[in-house]
Amino acid sequence: MTDVVLYAVFPYAAVATAVVVGIYRYRSDRFSFTSRSTQFLENRLLFFGSVPWHYAIGTILLAHVLAALCPETWAALLGSPVRLLVLEGTGLALGAAATAGIAVLAVRRVTDSRLAAITGPLDWIVVAALLLQAASGVYVAWTYRWGAAWYLHTAVPWFGSLVRLAPEPAYVSVLPFAAKLHLLNAFLLVALFPFTRLVHLVSVPLGHLRRPPQQVVWNRKERHVPGEVK
Repeated sequence: MTDVVLYAVFPYAAVATAVVVGIYRYRSDRFSFTSRSTQFLENRLLFFGSVPWHYAIGTILLAHVLAALCPETWAALLGSPVRLLVLEGTGLALGAAATAGIAVLAVRRVTDSRLAAITGPLDWIVVAALLLQAASGVYVAWTYRWGAAWYLHTAVPWFGSLVRLAPEPAYVSVLPFAAKLHLLNAFLLVALFPFTRLVHLVSVPLGHLRRPPQQVVWNRKERHVPGEVK
C-alpha cells in the first residue's frame, strides 16, 4: 500500500498541484513570476554558486530527459564500456558541481543578513530540497555504479507507466533507499514549484521575440552658443 501511495499516487498529486496552482498564480498574480534577483546585495558568492549550479543541473536534467524520451538511442550510446565510463564520470563531475553550487547559494543566504531578510520559509525549504536532490544524486552515482544503464530499466519504464496512466510501482520500489529518495524528492520539488521562486523558470519572455526592435530617435535641437565657431 505504501508503494502505491508513494510511486503511483504522489507523482500525479505533485504534477496536478504544480499545474493547477501554477495556472491560478499566473492568472491572479503573474507579476510574481520572478526570481527576485539579489545580485545587487552580494555578487561574488552569487557568481561562484549560480554559474556551476545552473550549467551543471541544466546538463544533468537534459541527460535525464533524453534518456527517458529516447531510451533505445541512450542504450546504444552506453553500448561501449568506454562511453559508459565517460558518461558516468561526466555525470558524477556535473553532480558534484551542482551540489557545490547550490551549497554556495545556501551559505550565501545564511551568512548575509540582508539576503536572509528577504528569504521566506518556502525559499529555505526549496533550497534544502534542491541541495538534497543534488547530493542524493551524487551519492547514488558514486555508491551504485553504472546508474546511466540501470536508469533505463527502472526509472524510465516507471515514468512511462505514469504517462500511460497505468503506474507500475514495482519498477522503483525495489531500488535502494537513496535512489527512491532521489525520485520522490524530485516530485516534491514539482509540487513546490508553483508556490516558490522556481516558478520563474516558466516565465520565458517569448513575446519579446515578436516585438519590433527599439528605435532611438534624437529630437534635441542644437543650441547655439554665442562666439562658438561651427
